Amino acid sequence: MLDDFMTRAALAGIGVALAAAPLGCFVVWRRMAYFGDATAHAAILGIALSLALDVSIFAGALLVSLLMAWTVTRLSLRGYAIDTLLGVLAHSTLAVGLVVVSFLSGVRIDLMAYLFGDILAVSRADLAIIWGGAALVIALISWRWVPLLITTLNEELAYASGLNPNREKLILTLALGITVAVAIKVVGVLLIVAMLIIPSAAARSLARTPEVMAVVGGVIGMISAVVGLRAAYIFDTPTGPSIVCIASIFFVIFSIIGSVRNKRF
Repeated sequence: MLDDFMTRAALAGIGVALAAAPLGCFVVWRRMAYFGDATAHAAILGIALSLALDVSIFAGALLVSLLMAWTVTRLSLRGYAIDTLLGVLAHSTLAVGLVVVSFLSGVRIDLMAYLFGDILAVSRADLAIIWGGAALVIALISWRWVPLLITTLNEELAYASGLNPNREKLILTLALGITVAVAIKVVGVLLIVAMLIIPSAAARSLARTPEVMAVVGGVIGMISAVVGLRAAYIFDTPTGPSIVCIASIFFVIFSIIGSVRNKRF
C-alpha cells in the first residue's frame, strides 16, 4: 500500500492533522498564533544548519524549533514583552536561515518545498517520523490535558491546585516545536500555523466541551488533508495551500452555522 505516493501523502496529512488538533485548541484558547508562527520560522534556520552540517533535516528543524520554544518561554518569564520578543526572534531566525542557505555551495535546495510543503514527496521514512511525532504529541497532550486546561483557564486556580503554570507552558511549547518539525514536509513552514489554528477555530463554533473541540478539530484537519490532496491532484494546484484552503472553507461554513444557531437560541 505504501508504494503509492498518493497513499503516503494522505497518511502524512492525516498524521499532521492528528498532531495539530489537540495542540491547536490550546493555541486558539491561549492566543498563541504568533508564538507558533515564530517557532515555524525558526525551523528554516534548523533546515539550513542541517544542510550545512549534512545531518537529518528533521533533527535540525526539531532541535531549533524546540530551542526557539524554550528560549521564548524562559525570556517571557523574565518580563520581556512577548510580542516584541517573538517578532525579533521570528524574523531574525528566518533571515539567518536564508543567509546560511545562500552560502551553501554544491547543495541543491528547493526553498518552496520547505516554505509551502511537498507532501507528494513524502517517503516511508518521512511517514514514520510524522506518525512517530504525532503519537508523541498526542501522548504528551493527553497526559497533561487536565493541568493544561486548568492553567489555560486560570493560573491562580492552577497554583491553588498544586500545579506549576510555567511547567505546563513549557510542555505546551515543546509539543508545538515537535509539531512544527513533523509538519514541515506536509504543509511547509509558512502554513503550519494555519493547520494548527483553522481546524480548531472551525470546531470551536460547534463544540460544547474542550474534548469535543479537539476531536472535531482533528476530524476537520484529516478531511481537509485528504480533500485538499485530491483537489490539488485534480486541479494541478499547490498541495499545501490547497489543504489550507479546504480547512478555511470548513471554518467559514461552521462559523455561519454557529452564528445562525446562536441567533436562534
